[in-house]
Amino acid sequence: MRSGLSGFFIFLACITLGVAAIGGVNSVAQAIGAGVATQGQELLGADIRFELNQREADDAERAWLESLGTVATSANMRSMARLPDASDQALVEVKAVDDAYPLYGELITEPPLPLDRLLEERDGVYGVAAPSLLFERFGIGMGDRLLLGSQEFELRAELVTEPDAVSDGFGFAPRFLTSLEGLRASGLIQPGSLVEHVYKIRIGEDANGGASDGELRQLTEQAGERFPDAGWSIRTRLNAAPALSSNIERFSQFLTLVGLTALVVGGVGVANAVRAHLDAKRTVIATFKSLGASGRFVVTVYLLQILIIALAGIAIGLVLAALMPFMASAALASVLPVPSQAGLYPDALGLAALFGLLTTLAFALLPLGHARDVPATALFREMSMSGKGWPRLSYVVAAGAIVAALCALAIFYSEERRIAAIFVGATIAAFLILRAVGWLVQRMARGAPRVRSTALRLAIGNIHRPGALTPSVVLSLGLGLTLLATLAMIDGNLRRQISGNLPEIAPNFFFVDIQSTEVDGFTSLVESRSSPEAKLIKVPMLRGRITALNDTNVRDMEIPPEGGWVLRGDRGITYAVNQPENSTLTEGEWWPADYDGEPLVSFTAEEGRELGLELGDTITVNVLGRSVTARIASFRQVEWETLAMNFVMVFSPNTFAGAPHAWLATLTDEAATSQDESALLNAVTRSFPTITTVRVKDALDVINRLVAQLATAIRAAAAVALIASVLVLSGALAAGNRARIHDAVVLKTLGATRRTLITAFALEYMLIGLATAIFALAAGGLSAWFVVTRIMTLPWTFLPEVALSTIVIALVFTVGVGLVGTWRVLGHKAAPVLRNL
Repeated sequence: MRSGLSGFFIFLACITLGVAAIGGVNSVAQAIGAGVATQGQELLGADIRFELNQREADDAERAWLESLGTVATSANMRSMARLPDASDQALVEVKAVDDAYPLYGELITEPPLPLDRLLEERDGVYGVAAPSLLFERFGIGMGDRLLLGSQEFELRAELVTEPDAVSDGFGFAPRFLTSLEGLRASGLIQPGSLVEHVYKIRIGEDANGGASDGELRQLTEQAGERFPDAGWSIRTRLNAAPALSSNIERFSQFLTLVGLTALVVGGVGVANAVRAHLDAKRTVIATFKSLGASGRFVVTVYLLQILIIALAGIAIGLVLAALMPFMASAALASVLPVPSQAGLYPDALGLAALFGLLTTLAFALLPLGHARDVPATALFREMSMSGKGWPRLSYVVAAGAIVAALCALAIFYSEERRIAAIFVGATIAAFLILRAVGWLVQRMARGAPRVRSTALRLAIGNIHRPGALTPSVVLSLGLGLTLLATLAMIDGNLRRQISGNLPEIAPNFFFVDIQSTEVDGFTSLVESRSSPEAKLIKVPMLRGRITALNDTNVRDMEIPPEGGWVLRGDRGITYAVNQPENSTLTEGEWWPADYDGEPLVSFTAEEGRELGLELGDTITVNVLGRSVTARIASFRQVEWETLAMNFVMVFSPNTFAGAPHAWLATLTDEAATSQDESALLNAVTRSFPTITTVRVKDALDVINRLVAQLATAIRAAAAVALIASVLVLSGALAAGNRARIHDAVVLKTLGATRRTLITAFALEYMLIGLATAIFALAAGGLSAWFVVTRIMTLPWTFLPEVALSTIVIALVFTVGVGLVGTWRVLGHKAAPVLRNL
């Protein structure tokens, strides 16, 4: 190794890139998780949080909550804010708080105002704080007024920081922070209104809280035992933001798998570098063997060299990974509402180092195995170390075992192990198929008819000759391009669905919180302002939480991750005499119109299958503090992607007889223009201020922006794999330079011009790049089709722009990188080469 690292820079870069990607992503994820854990009180706004839907805590519940410590009460709901002259309106996320808010953290407004002055009533007008987005939406300023329900509010400050915002979940609209008294005065809280009543508690008198983690867990269990029918959702500071933590965990797992793909691609670079290094040292190896050195000694010497270099690359990658939480802390501050806790995370760094070491061993053993068995006479005589066939069985078994260990680690450390297993399986399949594609390209080149063009004939010969670059180029570039094409097609189809297909099939409006006394008047208004072909659908709407399946509490059950969302939080539920129009029965029968027996429920087929439910099973839901058990009478196939109104659970009408509830409605009017929609929105808000109107187009615009941001992050991550592919491509070209120099010198001696050689090399790289791009398109398209149609259950369309960009990227990289390396080959002097022939 005294001769330096010549030929190993690509090796180092590949290992460093993969280790840095895996270690950095996991370190950043752990830093965010640590931030959530240490800031749990502030993020939750309490030590423990109780949430009830559509009802307030009764006297007994309230007394018990107050016995635990200081209670801050708030209410959350969506509603429509409008200008006093009713000329404009917008959806807002209302949060009404009492004087105890916030228990932890600091509410920051501009200008700074005490909470009592900020929200107090002045001459019948309540105060409100809102983010700058709401000011911009209405084009108003400080001191201007808005109507919410039947109450007038004054904008007294801009909301800068809401300490517990993350605990309330993601919102589609700007915050409207006011007092509980103001919300009650608005008239929005009616029987059946979709209101979340939240009780946040600071345990003990100490401002820092007085309950240990164990005591908080005991309180959670105690609440369920004392009030089994309360139906409340309970969270503690230990899981202040479960949705955020879960999403970060899943995203980090995806990025880890992408980083592992980059590392596997880099493994090809490792194999190329090892093969090239052994090729350069063939006379040294031959001398060792001539002097009596065993094959095991040769393997041990060069394996130690490779491991030392790999450890150097791993060390550099770990340093970069360790720095990422510190660099990401400032960058994420404006994106995530959670402070990340920068620091060193040994678990993440250790996992990355292990992946790097195993990858090095997996891809280095086979070239070393070839070197062991090549006789000394052949090494002196041959121009290359490339051996035909496989090395001895022990090396193949060892490499296979290491690859299996890599796959097992990737799956074991993933929360979504099924998805991780699919990803790993797809990567292995792509690896094997790319090897087959390289072989097929060589076979086609070998069987191609003789062409008249000298340059093209040389290019075709170079593709299938012994020691050709074809397998390495196809394998290295193919994996990165396939990943990029897959993500691009998924992103393109998803955004096309959101911005193109969905608006055509989705309703124009959703109307929420329609009171029973308003249904007739609301119907008359909407029908009078819509086209004759418009379709208005109205259903009763309640909120309920599934508490038991077949009389077993869901907290005591092992729930599959894919079906867990149904059991998290409250679900919208309804009852119906007739089967919903946009659903199809897959099992069972619908109840008769005059049914009056035990409560029955129709469950969605996919979610029921994920939860392991069957016909005749029972489901217990808590609605308005009352537990209701119903038997499954049927399963329905529902097309959620249409955004049409439907529910996971539809109950028989007798189940909730007499229960207070509001109504939910959708309006589909294909003939309506944007002006018609605006006029209808204004008319509904003016006539029925308590009804919340959601224009689907506005909601889709928000989702589209979020998808665009997410797609940018994913593509940036996938670019790591593509960078690794380019590095490996460069390494493959560098590894083959000695043979290229020999060929170029001989051809120039026989009369070939520099132009002919450049043309031949360019055509060779172009043909290989085109073959790789075609495979990447086919594999990427198939993968994207599977994800879009089978996992997302959306229609899939082939995107020509993605196909064109994939081909262009493949050709630019193969031809560009290839010609850069070839230019040095063409400038090599002939005499030294000819003397060694």
